[in-house]
Amino acid sequence: MAELTVSVVSLEHPEWDGPASQIVVKTLEGEMGVLPGHEPVLATLAEGPIRIDPVDGDPMYFAVHGGFFSLDENRAIILADVAETAEEINVARAQEAKSNAEKADDEDLEAIAAMRRAETRLRVVELAD
Repeated sequence: MAELTVSVVSLEHPEWDGPASQIVVKTLEGEMGVLPGHEPVLATLAEGPIRIDPVDGDPMYFAVHGGFFSLDENRAIILADVAETAEEINVARAQEAKSNAEKADDEDLEAIAAMRRAETRLRVVELAD
């Protein structure tokens, strides 16, 4: 059976490496599901969760905050500015960041970015449960 070889790497450290049956990434063009045999892709990652279905095991979710996605010959590389597993996410801190961002001015770009990061983190924790 064909499979993808997937590496998730953040600027801080490698997050995960292994075989997968499929992955779902969010790019600037939209959400994309990738199966073995997919055509080559190079895309910019958008803020959002990614899903990896390992060949053995339950789906894995990562909160990704920017970066790049490449796929060629069933080798997928997710090079993220920041990538966090659900276990690495501090839920209380993410909820507090979201609450603080909600109180900020609607035109405050920093607050908007903080809101997106918090929502992505909370969504990944929810998906992983």
